Amino acid sequence: MREIGQTIVLLTMSNVFMTFAWYAHLKELNHKPWIIAALVSWGIAFFEYMLQVPANRIGYSVLSVAQLKILQEVITLTVFVPFALFYLKEPLKLDYLWAALCMVGAVYFMFRAR
Repeated sequence: MREIGQTIVLLTMSNVFMTFAWYAHLKELNHKPWIIAALVSWGIAFFEYMLQVPANRIGYSVLSVAQLKILQEVITLTVFVPFALFYLKEPLKLDYLWAALCMVGAVYFMFRAR
């Protein structure tokens, strides 16, 4: 279980960097040429990969690759929704709840005992 905890922490931190790399330029660099936004995003993504690669290596020692992927997607949604609400000032949508419920189903099917 220690490996799963480490994986979750590293993937969550990785997702924070990923979310900023993918979406923060929409708010912060929207007046700059896209190439500048891409270069800044790549710089941020470096730190994402420095956390994501060890997270997946640790996680793969106890989880299947499919379980790792679903875990990553759940963490992505968990990080993205607050980012969209508080940083990008997007309105709260009921669709976030429906997406989360779909993820619960995905988690069930990927982690159920066979």
